[in-house]
Amino acid sequence: MSQLEIEGVCKEFPLRGGKGSLTVLEDVNLSIEAGELIVLLGPSGCGKSTLLNAIAGFNPPTRGTIQHDGVAVTRPDKRRTVVFQDYALFPWMTVQKNVEFGLKAQGVPEAQRAATARSHIELVKLKGFEDRYPYEISGGMKQRAAIARALAPSPDILLMDEPFGALDAQTRVLLQEELARIVAEMRCTVIFVTHSIEEAVFLADRVIVMSAHPGRVHSIHPVALPRPRNSETRALPEFIELTQNLWEALKPTWDQASTGQD
Repeated sequence: MSQLEIEGVCKEFPLRGGKGSLTVLEDVNLSIEAGELIVLLGPSGCGKSTLLNAIAGFNPPTRGTIQHDGVAVTRPDKRRTVVFQDYALFPWMTVQKNVEFGLKAQGVPEAQRAATARSHIELVKLKGFEDRYPYEISGGMKQRAAIARALAPSPDILLMDEPFGALDAQTRVLLQEELARIVAEMRCTVIFVTHSIEEAVFLADRVIVMSAHPGRVHSIHPVALPRPRNSETRALPEFIELTQNLWEALKPTWDQASTGQD
């Protein structure tokens, strides 16, 4: 069995006034192996974040099942952690205390959680900024801190919901390269949501293209680019070809999303 099994997942949200429901996901099926970096790619409204939230256990599916190592996902679990686009750092806590937060909630002793937090702060190259508050560091550094916090509990699966979407182009590229390095070191499974085709190709082992109204798996694209990946990767003919192929795959899903047709 794969590490994560998504079978027949459907997600509906009730409409106001009890007038029926909106189907956001319909019959989503996907198997994810341990250590894979999976990118969910598609237009706005295709249910990428909804699927990520269901995998996290925040909002279970209406129908279908999600199993993590053979156990049904029904609620959040420390084995699955999330990095959000807006960082979600506590402004009244230092970087060190933010990274320690999940460990403290799990009852990890103070000395152990402090040491674990420091090692993960160093992993994301924030050593020397442990005592800074979020308002004292840049957006890219905030996201590094958020990644350190999500990795500190040593999750099996790291879920990332457009984590670089609010960053400037240069910082975004640098953090893509950093994430590729970090994931290689940590060897955890990653499920990453993005709108960016180039980001998807650079990061992924497989890109899952989703269609909208309701969200379904439209197509699956393996990415066989060599690792480690760096700035030179983006100039490879294979990278350019994969980017173009994904654009062609996405065009009908964006047309569908803009017209509201299924």
